[in-house]
Amino acid sequence: MSFLLGLTGSIGMGKSTTAQMFADAGCAVWDADAAVHQLYAPDGPAIALIAELVPDALQDHVLDRTVLRDAIRADATLLSKIEAIVHPLVGASRDAFKEDAAAEILVFDTPLLLETGGNANMDAVACVWTNAEMQKERVLSRGTMSEDDFAMILSRQMPIEEKRALSDYVIETDTLDHARAQVAAILADIKGKLRDA
Repeated sequence: MSFLLGLTGSIGMGKSTTAQMFADAGCAVWDADAAVHQLYAPDGPAIALIAELVPDALQDHVLDRTVLRDAIRADATLLSKIEAIVHPLVGASRDAFKEDAAAEILVFDTPLLLETGGNANMDAVACVWTNAEMQKERVLSRGTMSEDDFAMILSRQMPIEEKRALSDYVIETDTLDHARAQVAAILADIKGKLRDA
């Protein structure tokens, strides 16, 4: 029986980098964002369903994310309709991973883990965080979103202080070495619990 560790944190907190550290240490890692990208890939399972809601967003079997983002801004009810389509499909991907993975520790890299109640299905939760200035700098330096886009995403996520308070482990990503040391300490703690079980 594997130990299920939920890995969460807000945008720009260093979650993907931290997830890779867990993978490098021998954990099997499931990535919610990657699962969503597969759903949105050309002819992916979510494409036709979302196109029914926003027909203009479908162009040559591909969803135009700019059109979709603009539609979400224009219609306050649209995001929850899209989530009602996507969340069950993501859940199916997560369940398939859980069935197939053979590692001692399975890590579920899930930005909205606490917001969606997914933590109830985990043995423990680790929250990745950094200060607000570093977070904003990381996000905007990617060049993929505006300050308005960043603010919209933050408004949908639980404040990081709450996420930290609800988590069993907290990983500060101020430097790579510090984050790596915290990941190693968490894995040692989990392995100790598995030995004692």
